[in-house]
Amino acid sequence: MIHILHYAGPPTIGGVEITIAYHARLLAERGYSVQVIAGRGASFDPRVRFLPIPEVDSRHPEVLTIAQELTDRGPTPRFEALRTHLRERLQAAIAPEDTLIVHNALTLHKNLALTAALYDLAANGHPIIGWCHDFAWLDALYIPVLRPGFPWDLLRTPWPNTRYVTVSEHRREQLARLLDLPADRITVIPPGVAPEQLMRLSPTARRLAAALRLWEAEPLLLLPARITRRKNIQFAIRTVAALRAHFPNPMLVVTGPPGPHNPSNVTYLDTLRALRRELGLEEAVHFLYEHGENGEPLLVDDDLLAEFYTLADALLFPSLREGFGMPVLEAGLLRLPVLAADIPPVRESAGELATLFDPQGDPAKAAARIAARLQAEPTYRLRRRVLGQFTWDAIVDEKILPLLEK
Repeated sequence: MIHILHYAGPPTIGGVEITIAYHARLLAERGYSVQVIAGRGASFDPRVRFLPIPEVDSRHPEVLTIAQELTDRGPTPRFEALRTHLRERLQAAIAPEDTLIVHNALTLHKNLALTAALYDLAANGHPIIGWCHDFAWLDALYIPVLRPGFPWDLLRTPWPNTRYVTVSEHRREQLARLLDLPADRITVIPPGVAPEQLMRLSPTARRLAAALRLWEAEPLLLLPARITRRKNIQFAIRTVAALRAHFPNPMLVVTGPPGPHNPSNVTYLDTLRALRRELGLEEAVHFLYEHGENGEPLLVDDDLLAEFYTLADALLFPSLREGFGMPVLEAGLLRLPVLAADIPPVRESAGELATLFDPQGDPAKAAARIAARLQAEPTYRLRRRVLGQFTWDAIVDEKILPLLEK
């Protein structure tokens, strides 16, 4: 079992508590037995056990009283009694073979009886992963209330049987100096983001993003149009194929159904499917019309379309002709780069701010222009970096699971 310990746990609001919630949920999702141990909080997920130990809380009345005694006189019998009580509670809750992850209590002074109890566990051979966000001995706000000697020196002493984790390279350098440890003895695991939550995606958008693996796209191009010949969708598909020379995993999402006013549009969709198959793009070009639930067609309404603008990296708009071209304005409003056919309505609405290409020209040349635009776009590059390295899923799979397996 994996135990995650902190002064407070979810649903208490705080950066560490949010980190614990995501770690616990995602580890449980991957088949681990997980228990959160905290002085404050409550059960927050049916897959995650919650063990309250009130005296773990940094704000517990006994802890606050002892903190004042420490300031006034140093360790007292009351401190030692709480240290013993917490050590015994933790020993009863955690089997010798279990993994114990402790957030902040190894380097922060908010409950020094807890810190001392945890040190006793480590000194007696129980391995600990010390997740260090903050350092009391390096914080000008806290240094005036610290004293040389026990128990304050535990916060700046390397512990036995302990692996240290910090949340950034900067924090690793600080902790290495504080503990006089080589930096390579400390693992960096940053916090993450949940894009589907931050973007407020609906259940339908989340389902589609997961089923079509859109989070893995690089880049994800949006073509918001009905499937009609004047939308020049075959050019967009060939451009995606050519983009593979510039990007690892380009994808295209076409949002609309076949146009309703010409029966040949269904035949056009069949032609596009055949082209997709011919170019080996079955996993890269998606017609949302094909992805309704229970085999039904999906008709994208305005709300879902808006969500796909949020999901996308750029607008790809290769139309041969338009009366105006509203997607150009929508993309501009939502800060998406506009990659569009060089036709009069686009020049009128976007001018030199769009990346234009000949919609009847060479898709490889269009792909080169698109690649140059995106590769020079800091917002796009940072977005891809975040989605590739800093989602909670990526952090758990690429950072935390290897740490647990050591």
